[in-house]
Amino acid sequence: MVRIDGTATLNCHLRCEVRMHRAKSGSRVVVVMSAVLRLGAVLAAILVAGCAGPETGGEATVFEGARLIVGDGSATIEDAVFVVEGDRITQAGQRADVEIPESATRVDLSGKTVMPALVNTHVHLASTRAERIDQLQHMAYYGAGLAVSLGLDDGDVAFEMRDEVIADGARSRTAGRGITAPEEGRTEVPIWITSETEARTAVQELAANQVDLIKIWVDTRNDQFVKLTPALYGAVIDEAHSEGLRVTAHIFNLEDAKGLLRAGIDAFAHGIRDRDIDDELVALWSERPNVVLVPNLPNPGVAGDLSWLSGTVPAADLQRMQEAQRDRPAAQESFGIQARNLARLSQAGITVAFGTDGSTPWAVHQEMEDMVRSGMTPAQVIVAATRNSAELMQMTDIGTVEVGKSADFIVLDANPLDDITNTRRISEVYLRGTAVDREALGARFTGGTSQ
Repeated sequence: MVRIDGTATLNCHLRCEVRMHRAKSGSRVVVVMSAVLRLGAVLAAILVAGCAGPETGGEATVFEGARLIVGDGSATIEDAVFVVEGDRITQAGQRADVEIPESATRVDLSGKTVMPALVNTHVHLASTRAERIDQLQHMAYYGAGLAVSLGLDDGDVAFEMRDEVIADGARSRTAGRGITAPEEGRTEVPIWITSETEARTAVQELAANQVDLIKIWVDTRNDQFVKLTPALYGAVIDEAHSEGLRVTAHIFNLEDAKGLLRAGIDAFAHGIRDRDIDDELVALWSERPNVVLVPNLPNPGVAGDLSWLSGTVPAADLQRMQEAQRDRPAAQESFGIQARNLARLSQAGITVAFGTDGSTPWAVHQEMEDMVRSGMTPAQVIVAATRNSAELMQMTDIGTVEVGKSADFIVLDANPLDDITNTRRISEVYLRGTAVDREALGARFTGGTSQ
């Protein structure tokens, strides 16, 4: 789903194929010491280790009094207390179960609701550093802790920034360049393949760059192109699995979804869009319980109030966006197909994760509303947008507010379990234990002076 709502989405840079190479770590310098000095160093290390206490990574901050949504589907914790030391959560639970460290900074969150930061597994980020940083900061403003750029990353920037800590910004992961059949006239960033040999070579190139996921497109784009055949996407999936990588698929048609399931696909980056799903699809999917659905719903075609965007959208732009809001029956029909399909698969127990497509930073909140509109409960949607998405990306340190996890969480002024649109009522966003400076970001995005 690319959210338009009167604003520009990602400007895809059309470039020729660029092969990406990542530098390996350098050699280590080994200093040879005398036996006596080596023995002395070992003894000193033992003494230090024996006297040292556990490493906390920073002074403790205690957050207390909020309703805590852990993110794993468990019951909310009322009057919760959790402790952050450095960038980690070191304690969390009922007030009576948490030992508050002496001299800790205490933050009163009475009346607030805390939930994990959002994990968006399908976006398209810019391939230039400055623009990518801006996007990750804008996404952090709206509560995203991780954004996964899926298949249109050209060059090395996506890989270089993957391990960087961006101040006031979400983390990022990348699928590098995706794989598709030739699509003349569209972006040339993805790798075009026409044979099984090319399919395997493309996967090997992506594996060498250590992508986090492989993205494929299986779509005629309204009969404009010849899509990947079962033989070609089968070769991609087989080679990816041999390299220890997983594959997610952009799809449109029901029959393609069935073929991809039979071929061993790991995830879908979109739901099925051409028709209502049938019993055969549900049976195939149920036999493969590890396959994840990222529904990526389309615009529902229903006019909405956009006033909640005033923190980052200049007033004149927001007025134009609001004036463009109207009910659109054709869009509602398209949404209805995907909504019914999501509801049926969710009810069948299929794992649902979360993604928005495009690069609109606030689309995460619209997507959550649309998932509830489709029939999922707010609690199910929050799990999809946090824990399930973190698990899809095999990231064990995010996705829930629990001991040992990165302190990535959102403080809300109202309970999203009562109304999912309450995820928009953000008081604070914390990433890696530090509050995002939303005031400065908002001033910058709306044309203020803060930089």
